[in-house]
Amino acid sequence: MHLTFCRFLKCSMFLIKTMAVPPTYVDLGKSARDIFTKGYGFGLIKLDLKTRSENGLEFKSSGSANTETSKVAGTLETKYKWAEHGLTFTEKWNTDNTLGTEITLEDQLAKGLKLTFDSSFSPNTGKKSGKIKSGFQREHINLGCDVDYDINGTAVHGAVVVGFEGWLAGYQMTFEAGRNRVTQSNFAVGYKSDEFQLHTNVNDGTEFGGSIYQKVNDNLETAVNLAWTAGNSNTRFGIAAKYQIDADASFSAKVNNSSLVGLGYTQTLKPGIKLTLSALLDGKNINAGGHKLGLGLEFEA
Repeated sequence: MHLTFCRFLKCSMFLIKTMAVPPTYVDLGKSARDIFTKGYGFGLIKLDLKTRSENGLEFKSSGSANTETSKVAGTLETKYKWAEHGLTFTEKWNTDNTLGTEITLEDQLAKGLKLTFDSSFSPNTGKKSGKIKSGFQREHINLGCDVDYDINGTAVHGAVVVGFEGWLAGYQMTFEAGRNRVTQSNFAVGYKSDEFQLHTNVNDGTEFGGSIYQKVNDNLETAVNLAWTAGNSNTRFGIAAKYQIDADASFSAKVNNSSLVGLGYTQTLKPGIKLTLSALLDGKNINAGGHKLGLGLEFEA
């Protein structure tokens, strides 16, 4: 009796593990992309502020200054989650004077179903746009369908990802009603585990890409990406790594086949206060200058 129960429990744990929900199409290969993008802010001086009240209201503001163009940009966002009804209300504003409103309903009409109504308005130009997003996820499958409405016409974006025992396959397309044809058709396959991820994709039959992510140990993560275009002999290649020095500090580095070297250092000064320093160096012209530096501060309360 005890042996039978143990076998049943082991089988159940195996099914739970292998029947995980796959990521969305845009999140395929995300772990590798994060190693290449997070922890850097070349040519920017950036300040981020995040606060959260007891009633569930979240407030985010971000400002950045480009050291090359001297352009200053900023965003404001407020978000309120009504968890008991699966509702999320979001208001957005940026320095381009664009206003955005987003309403999300999740796991209410059906388990795994997420609906989002997104609209934006620019008072300066009078331009309006709207988007209806839908997503449905269950074991082994993740579906998404978005409909865009703007002055250029209606566009339908669809995506599906299926997964089994770590293997993933996805398809993404865009259909423009005004042109009455499919304008985007992308394929992707990959493999995902806790320590290793492989991702390859083909975009419109002309853009080819791939990435590998590996978690070497608890402190070190590495990534490799590769991309090329049909009819073009130029291949884009890069390697990156992130090393967690301790609980409060991490170091990131990356280099590509154009000899551009990126370095980043992130330090938690105090709980809720994070400092990021980054630099982009041109390995072919070390003495010529033109290198980019970045500084970022993030406050969270």
